[in-house]
Amino acid sequence: MLKSKITIMSTDITKTNKDIINLVQQALTEDIGSGDITASLIAPDSRATASIISREPAILCGQQWFAMAFQLQAKNQDGNVDIKWFANDGDQLTADQQLCTIKGPARALLSAERTALNFLQTLSGTATLARQYADLVADLPVQLLDTRKTIPGLRLAQKYAVRCGGCFNHRKGLYDGILIKENHIIACGSVKGAIEQARSLTTTLHIEVEVENLDELTTALEAGADILLLDNFDLDMLSEAVRLSRGKAQLEASGGINLKTLRAIAETGVDFISIGALTKDISAIDLSMRFKTE
Repeated sequence: MLKSKITIMSTDITKTNKDIINLVQQALTEDIGSGDITASLIAPDSRATASIISREPAILCGQQWFAMAFQLQAKNQDGNVDIKWFANDGDQLTADQQLCTIKGPARALLSAERTALNFLQTLSGTATLARQYADLVADLPVQLLDTRKTIPGLRLAQKYAVRCGGCFNHRKGLYDGILIKENHIIACGSVKGAIEQARSLTTTLHIEVEVENLDELTTALEAGADILLLDNFDLDMLSEAVRLSRGKAQLEASGGINLKTLRAIAETGVDFISIGALTKDISAIDLSMRFKTE
C-alpha cells in the first residue's frame, strides 16, 4: 500500500475557491431539495464517524469537492466536520485502501454522502484514465492534452483531474484560446484571412488552425499559423507533417486517439496529442463509505 503523508482538510470554507462552493451547493440542492426525509430518523445531536474505502486501484482526485459537500451540509445544521486524509490528490491508490475518516453530525454525513462520493468517484476516474495515457508515453517529449469534451458543469474540475493524472490542459473554453476550424475558415473566406483577423484580436494568444490534409497544412504554414491541429492524420501523414513544419509551427495530433494507437502517434514526433477520451470516456472509481455512530 502506498503510504502518504496524512493531511487535515480545513473546515474553513470561506478560504476555498468560490467556484467549488457554488458547484457543490448546486449538487447538494439537486439531491436534498427541501430536505433529507430519511436522515430525519436520526437524532439531531447524533454524531458519527465514517471512513472512505477505494474498492479498486485508482488515482485519487477531488478532495476539495468531496470535503466541501460535508462541510456545507454540516454548516446548514450549525455543525462542522473534521476530515483526515491518508492520501493526496494525484496519489496511486490500491484496492481496499482507506482514503480518509470523517467526523461530524450524523445527519450531515448521511445527507452529503452521495454528492461527495459522486465528485470523488468521477474526478478520480478522470485522473486514473489520464495516468494510463500518460504512462504510455512517459519517455517521450510529447504532451497529452485534454479537450472541451467534458461533463457539463465539471469543466474546471475535470481539467484539474487531468493534471493530477499527469496530462496537460488545452484551452479552458472558447474565451482563452484561438482554434480556427473549417467553418471559421469558410466564414472568413480563407485560411490567411482567418489568421489575419485572429492576429488583429490578440497579440498574446497562439493561433491554432485545424487542417485535414498536407495541402491544407502547407497553406496554414504559409499563412503563419503557430500551431497546426492535424485532424485524423494517419502515421505516414503525421511523419510528413513533422518534416514539413519543423521549426515553423508546432503540431497537435487529434481524432479518435485511444490507448492502442497513442504510442505510435507519439513516436512520429508531434508536439501535442489531444484526447477527448480523457474526460468523456471515463468510469467512476468504486468507492464506499463505512459509517458508525459515536
